[in-house]
Amino acid sequence: ADTACKNRPLDLVFIVDSSRSVRPEEFEKVKIFLSEMIDTLDVGERTTRVAVMNYASTVKVEFPLRTYFDKASMKEAVSRIEPLSAGTMTGLAIQTAVDEIFTEEMGTRPATFNIPKVVIVVTDGRPQDRVQDVAASARKAGIEIYAVGVDRADMQSLRIMASEPLDEHVFYVETYGVIEKLTSRFRETFCAVNVCALGTHGCQQVCVSNGASHLCDCYEGYTLNPDKRTCSAVDLCAPGRHECDQICVSNNGSYVCDCYEGYTLNPDKKTCSAMDMCAPGRHDCAQVCLSNDRSYSCGCYEGYTLNPDKKTCSAADVCAPGRHDCEQVCVRDGLSYTCDCHHGYTLNPDRKTCSRAIMSSLVTTEESCKCEAIIALQDSVTSRLEALSTK
Repeated sequence: ADTACKNRPLDLVFIVDSSRSVRPEEFEKVKIFLSEMIDTLDVGERTTRVAVMNYASTVKVEFPLRTYFDKASMKEAVSRIEPLSAGTMTGLAIQTAVDEIFTEEMGTRPATFNIPKVVIVVTDGRPQDRVQDVAASARKAGIEIYAVGVDRADMQSLRIMASEPLDEHVFYVETYGVIEKLTSRFRETFCAVNVCALGTHGCQQVCVSNGASHLCDCYEGYTLNPDKRTCSAVDLCAPGRHECDQICVSNNGSYVCDCYEGYTLNPDKKTCSAMDMCAPGRHDCAQVCLSNDRSYSCGCYEGYTLNPDKKTCSAADVCAPGRHDCEQVCVRDGLSYTCDCHHGYTLNPDRKTCSRAIMSSLVTTEESCKCEAIIALQDSVTSRLEALSTK
């Protein structure tokens, strides 16, 4: 007959001592005990998950809770375990189970599933580290500890590490040769029949034992329907149900956070920070980008003007009326300009205004004579014209 029980689902970790005091043939007995324990359990991804740790002076995780979900694979892995020898660091082993095994990443189910976390320590010696404090911390974290002592095991140490009541959590056998007898004891402990273990509960997602009865519950992100059996996805983006700084996006029973335009999601995946809209590649301005409260506008370099598309720029006519400060003449010079004056005027030192030019008084004697002759001729012509006019 099938000796496996429909036990309540467990996240079960075996921690076995393989220090020097455990002879090779005795360690083989421990492995047989582990295999027979696996045979009695209702092993599976949704039922009992099993992990095995091996310790001496160091600790080795042989396989975590997430690795195997069938008995054959587990027993094959157990058969390959080799002893580590030297030392009995039981406290270190329990702490490693807390830190590295009882995590969701390693296969432990979420607290909302109400799956018991159980440790079975098998040792034949006295711990060489502070197991009392470590065990107390583990129990406080909700881990149930069974202590199995063999032969030379220190009973006081077993009682220090085990959970209450001690008479249900501390076991002792004289030799490894009879350790297999404990299999039936654990079977009685773990195989109490309940509706949730038998699979006749009718709960769509989670079954919670309640004495001889049971209650249905739902995974995180779902809520129990009025029929108290089935579950519906809740709106995790409803006000007060999420931690998003700006935008919450529902995602198949969960949610992700997003940000408004002009903001970017921070590494915490919840809060947002204003982004630089004028960073390279984020805008389409031809020349100048101007940040403007979660948006931006375009501008142009000096000497250019913004086109009607509000993005590109054209070179401006710097000599157009009103665009320069020349008094008389504006002369374009690339994207700039210089000032000049009309004929008969000269540019002032300010390079903008103009003054009437003054003829030079420095003339030669020859030029002076020519000027006097011309003046005399002009006077003679004028006199004759006046005389003719009188007649």
